[in-house]
Formats: sequence, structure tokens, C-alpha cells
Amino acid sequence: MSAQMISKIQYISQPQHISNIVSACEAGCTWIQLRHKSASKQEYLKIAIDAKNITDRYKAKLIVNDSLDVALEVGAYGVHLGKNDEDLALARQRSTPALIIGGSTNSLDDILLAVDKGADYLGLGPFRHTTSKTDLNPILGLENMAKIMNEVQKRHIKTPIVAIGGIGIEDIPAILELGFHGIAVSGAITHAPDKKNTVAKIKSFFS
Repeated sequence: MSAQMISKIQYISQPQHISNIVSACEAGCTWIQLRHKSASKQEYLKIAIDAKNITDRYKAKLIVNDSLDVALEVGAYGVHLGKNDEDLALARQRSTPALIIGGSTNSLDDILLAVDKGADYLGLGPFRHTTSKTDLNPILGLENMAKIMNEVQKRHIKTPIVAIGGIGIEDIPAILELGFHGIAVSGAITHAPDKKNTVAKIKSFFS
């Protein structure tokens, strides 16, 4: 799996999911993660179908959080699995070879396990408290993220790692200095008065 297949800027949806996904795509986001923990499977599938139509229209990639079944059914680009979701190794066995599989991590041990199970990319966090999640892992902050990423580099782990959880635009330069492949944001784009300008500013950190 090439790191180039994993976006450096990832948008995670918030309610109202469909309208926010449209706005994020219009603003220039090309990697959209649909995350709707409270939905029933039937409701989630319906929203995922709508989200896939939108991302196709904007030539963006759809990642479905939490449900491999929904990701496969709608033909998503990938699935992102939390630590309490389906086992990564089992998901790899059940998925198509082309499906990108990401996993959430909160420690070096989490990273080593997820890499061993075949994850294509990892989210490490949360960076700080975020209102978009109710089941937060311990908050890491910049200092703990630095320690973890230092150990990752010592072990020559090549799996792309994306920083997640409560990240604001002002945090991005310091986070990228730690060796992260990219960042995932939600509220920073969802609540931005000028989403297009916000996305352009985020992209400027990677140019």
C-alpha cells in the first residue's frame, strides 16, 4: 500500500452529515470519512449511499467509519475502524483487496498491533478534547504524541499515521513537525465561516 493513496487532509463528518459533506467537498476536501455512531445500520446505509453519490460527484474518496459491511455495500474507498469496532485482521480477511483499512490508535502498543494486523493507515489521538466524540480515549496532547512518534520512527514503521482529535488550524505546524503523514479534522472545517479559505489554508501546510 503506497502512502500516496492516503490523503494528508481528512475530513470527518458531523451532523448534519450530508449537508456538511457537501460543504466540505465544495471547499476542496477530497477525503471524507462518514462517522455517524448513533445511526441504526439501515439509517447508516442510507446516509452512506447519499454520501457516496456526493463524493463521486466531487471526485472525492469516501471512508466509512465503524462498519465494514456498509463500506463494502456502498463501494466506499475505505473503512476506518475504532479499537472497539471489528478486528482489523478479520476486516482484512473479509474485505476486497482494494479497500483501504484504517484504524484508531491511542498508544505505541496500539500502533504496533494495528500495523501487525495489516492496517493501511492509522489515526493517532485524540490530540485534545473533542465534542464530536463521546467515547474518548485518554487525551494525548503534543508531548505524548511526540514521544509516540519518536518511537515509531525508531522502529522504522512506514504505515502512514494521521493525527486526530480536536485539531485546530493553529495546531497543524507543530503536529506535522512530529512526523505525521497528515491530519484529520472535523469541527475546524464544519464550523468555519469560510470553509473554502479554511481548507486552502490547511492545504498550504503541506505544499
